Amino acid sequence: MSLFSDNIRALRVKHKISQEKLAGNLKITRGRYVKYEDGTSEAPYDILKQIALYFHMSIDLILSVDIRKIDVENLIKLEGNRLILPIQVDKFGENFIEIVSQKAKAGYLNGYADPEYIESLQQVSLPFLGPGKHRGFPVEGDSMPPHEDGSIIIGRYVERLGEVMDGKTYILITKNEGMVYKRLNKNKKNALVLESDNRFYPNYEVKASDILEIWEYECNIGRSDRRHEQTESQSMKDLLLEVKREVMEIKNNTSNT
Repeated sequence: MSLFSDNIRALRVKHKISQEKLAGNLKITRGRYVKYEDGTSEAPYDILKQIALYFHMSIDLILSVDIRKIDVENLIKLEGNRLILPIQVDKFGENFIEIVSQKAKAGYLNGYADPEYIESLQQVSLPFLGPGKHRGFPVEGDSMPPHEDGSIIIGRYVERLGEVMDGKTYILITKNEGMVYKRLNKNKKNALVLESDNRFYPNYEVKASDILEIWEYECNIGRSDRRHEQTESQSMKDLLLEVKREVMEIKNNTSNT
């Protein structure tokens, strides 16, 4: 028996549907469906997609998570039935804020849709944030001042790409870049331009198809009480960083010719 077999049986029983009726909705014979449920045959992608759409559940969840161990009702369904976002709530039904620590960051790309992984994260409550699903992510590097390395950015989950506003900052979870915190602009229909507030780092594009999650900046949790630099000093620093970046670009162009 496979996890997939156990899951489709559990879903069918939960919805009180007979094998014959479910097979009919999938436009296959009962005999063919039974082989998927008892694990003697693997379902092809087109059948997997039909099953996921029928039960309003993502393919990755059906294949990788034991649905019998989670509360399916406490999952947020995302646009296009692409995946399901697991959430944690307290005894009053209020959402916890999971904190992805620096240590847990490495596993987030594989665990973001796994309820067991999400449940293992540290949790805090910040009532002033208001409605929406929030999560905390670690800041790494110096690309987004004044947020320093080691701070935690609290983001509100964005359900649709159309909700992204030009010029605002977001945490992006992407297939190729992993976890990044940048200022976004929708300069192209099927791509986002990512900008760093530290001008030393060049802008770059991410295709919409590469984006797994988007979290809009809500607040910052930091531990540093360092004074901000004076405007003149900051301007000089920005100028030097710009010169350094241009020198690096010239070197890269020279090495490629």
